[in-house]
Amino acid sequence: MVFSKHGISVVFSQEMVPQLQSTLLICGFPGSGFVGKLAVDHLIQELRAKHLADIYSTSFPPQILIRTDGTAELIKNSIFYFEGTGPNPVSLLLLTGDSQPANPDSEYFLAEEILNIAAKFNPRQVFTLAAYITGVFIDRPRIFGTATDIDTVKTFQEKGVLAMDGGSITGMNGIMIGIAKMRGLKGVCLLGETSGYVVDAKSSKSLLETVLSLIGMKVDMTNLEKRAKDTEALIQSIEQQIAGRTGRILEPSAQNRSSNTGYIS
Repeated sequence: MVFSKHGISVVFSQEMVPQLQSTLLICGFPGSGFVGKLAVDHLIQELRAKHLADIYSTSFPPQILIRTDGTAELIKNSIFYFEGTGPNPVSLLLLTGDSQPANPDSEYFLAEEILNIAAKFNPRQVFTLAAYITGVFIDRPRIFGTATDIDTVKTFQEKGVLAMDGGSITGMNGIMIGIAKMRGLKGVCLLGETSGYVVDAKSSKSLLETVLSLIGMKVDMTNLEKRAKDTEALIQSIEQQIAGRTGRILEPSAQNRSSNTGYIS
């Protein structure tokens, strides 16, 4: 493995590049609540997506991760692919990762590398899935969104997405669609409401349902639904513990907040 001058190394799992049609790139970087990552990991599992490449970077934390089978390996990002079939096929490039880069320069370098890989498949749109952090537990997570073109923004309302009208999106979730726009690609960032305190499969489920509605696909949600119920049970336990210490009942949700509260990861 050889690192480039920008500290990035890409290792493909096969020599032959698959021929994909009508390709979408969907990125689930690790972040608050693992909201986007859980959604993409579920897609990879349910679609039985095939491994395409691993991306290593010297800007990732200097660590190895120990996997569930007991093996250890360097922290990385990975790209999988799903080849659509039928009369109107939709193919997917699915990016999941162990970490985001530690500094701004490396975030730009990594985003360029990911888009260079995606360019081999003539993608037509880039999605990033992120967390909209509220600081409170949410009963029914809402989905916020922004896009690099107004036509896509106009489709949000019918899909139940609240269009953002201010603020900023930092890190890989933001610059991926920003650089995509500069390359002539449409970009969309969707954000699921989450407290930011727990791994939030409930928010991931809402986020993935919205993505699938936008791209016109269906997948089995059973496993993610089970994890969402686990999230609910964890939140209820935390709320009960806090209520027991403070002697007051916490508000279970904050659905009436204005859309410009919270912050983004």
